[in-house]
Amino acid sequence: MDQIMFKHDTVLSDVHMHLPNTHHLMTRLTSVGQPVFMSRFRILAESHDDSDSGKGLTNKKKQTSPRTDGVASHEQDEEEGSQGNVEPFLDEDGDLDVTHRPRNNSVNDGDRDLVCPTILQQSVPDLEQEEENDDSDQEEGHCSKDIIKIEHTMATSLEDVGKQVWRGALLLADFILSKPDMFRGATVLELGAGTGLTSIVMATTAKTVYCTDVGEDLLRLCSRNVSLNKHITDPADADMEFSWTEEEVADLYDNTDFIIAADVCYDDDLTDSLFRTLYRLCSSFNRTCTVFISLEKRMNFSLRHMDVCCEAYNHFKHCLTQLQDLEDGQWRFTVEHVPLNFPQFLLYERIEQLELWKVTASSLTFEQTRSESNLGSTNKSDAEQNRPTHQLDRP
Repeated sequence: MDQIMFKHDTVLSDVHMHLPNTHHLMTRLTSVGQPVFMSRFRILAESHDDSDSGKGLTNKKKQTSPRTDGVASHEQDEEEGSQGNVEPFLDEDGDLDVTHRPRNNSVNDGDRDLVCPTILQQSVPDLEQEEENDDSDQEEGHCSKDIIKIEHTMATSLEDVGKQVWRGALLLADFILSKPDMFRGATVLELGAGTGLTSIVMATTAKTVYCTDVGEDLLRLCSRNVSLNKHITDPADADMEFSWTEEEVADLYDNTDFIIAADVCYDDDLTDSLFRTLYRLCSSFNRTCTVFISLEKRMNFSLRHMDVCCEAYNHFKHCLTQLQDLEDGQWRFTVEHVPLNFPQFLLYERIEQLELWKVTASSLTFEQTRSESNLGSTNKSDAEQNRPTHQLDRP
């Protein structure tokens, strides 16, 4: 499987193209004959080694500006020329053969400063050795705590894009890893989990994670990935199937704190279904619920607009506005855009087209009851403060 056959309706995620020194090992075939590959995603440490930073500063100090080098070279030429007349060297044809001195930099313009690239994050020096160690650990049944193993496909039709890994899932996983206190001990429901990457990351912090999607083949792939990552989740409750009993449904409605969805708004019909599901679920919950939706704006040329645009993203924004402006007298939805200033823990390209949105669903009835309760407590406290200290007898 060194070469992948593409058809006119083939959709390919470019996440794995940006992973250097990564070997994609085909493990099996799906029930419909699609090749399944295994990839490892390493959770990067937030802090860097001070010793490496010191080395970088030392190397930086050794760099000199092109102007200084030019002056030094010119003075050296003058010194060499002052040593005496040197007989020129001629080639076989009698032409003058000039020996060019190797240049230290490629800057020709003396007014320009040397531009050096800034290394934002340096990979592990011996990455291939670590991959070999990971392979040996896998054979022995062990795996490092900072390695997430995901089985996925590389190229599918539009109906099976959930079997691939997309940047939106990695962005949402980064947000979860950067906010462990927010999700610690919470009950979380993911819609359109796909390969289950985001749910697996969430399971490292949350108490209960409901990982949901549509399609038996996709659910088997998701369940397989959950089993592969028991080393970073609680192995006792890592693979429990939701049976839709009355107790389980009641627990879902009574305890869900967060709903997450990663890169599921690429089709208008799916986006409409997502927002209908969100409204139906939030209306059934007995508490305030927070929704996090990550997506990537995919720009395409539109014949309708004769310009490059993202119609799926425009429809998503329209649905967000409708949800925020909804007035049913029972629920209020607040929409916020989350800035992407949190650390990056997974290796991928965080492009500017990635976005993260937060939707807070709060019950107006609950807020009104709480407000009336607080008002009653305030009035009672005022009455107790104004009550006389002794009772006067009536004449």
